Amino acid sequence: VPLFDQMDDQMLDAICERLKPALCTNGTCLVREGDPVNEMLFVIRGHLDSYTTNGGRTGFFNSCRLGPGDFCGEELLTWALDPRPSVILPSSTRTVRALVEVEAFALRADDLKFVAAQFRRLHSKQLQHTFRFYSHQWRTWAACFIQAAWRRFKRRRAVAELQRLESLGSADTPNQPETPALGIAVRAAARLAASARWSAVAFGGGASESSSGGVVAVQKPKDPDFSVEEEDE
Repeated sequence: VPLFDQMDDQMLDAICERLKPALCTNGTCLVREGDPVNEMLFVIRGHLDSYTTNGGRTGFFNSCRLGPGDFCGEELLTWALDPRPSVILPSSTRTVRALVEVEAFALRADDLKFVAAQFRRLHSKQLQHTFRFYSHQWRTWAACFIQAAWRRFKRRRAVAELQRLESLGSADTPNQPETPALGIAVRAAARLAASARWSAVAFGGGASESSSGGVVAVQKPKDPDFSVEEEDE
């Protein structure tokens, strides 16, 4: 498990003492989107299907496959590492289902909370980066963020092209008729810019392509707190 590679032997021993073996048969639904997360699962053998509809958003669907070395239920780690965690378990952002027979190790919420204080003593930014890299919740957000940036770039480029074509048209003499090619180009650029502006307004400038061609916002995941609070020093 790559996440464990960033931990020292003492931390690994504390976690391994509390890991419970888990065996999931083909088709077993481990957790549904919106249900409370009561354990983290670390896959040893087999594959899981992990997917989300971003809270039931129409047209949004993101899916990935988890295999040996991957984990799910990362919402629980963020919850456990909160200096003042809520008594209410976090909700799952994804639905996870076994594609074949899966062998894994489970770390229950109470056990994870027990070792959470030791996690915060690690002072490891590298562990935080590793968590982000292997978290499919973070990967989904990052992909949507890049897509939103690309859409904004295309929108700005379309507006700039429209302005350029309009300036060419205004440079003609008043009595000179507009050439068909220029008129078509101006109208096409105007439609493209208007469409981009409408998408940004109608869909809130979000971050993921929907099946209807619009944009759906994806909330940035909360970072787990690997630092130590000054009041605890």
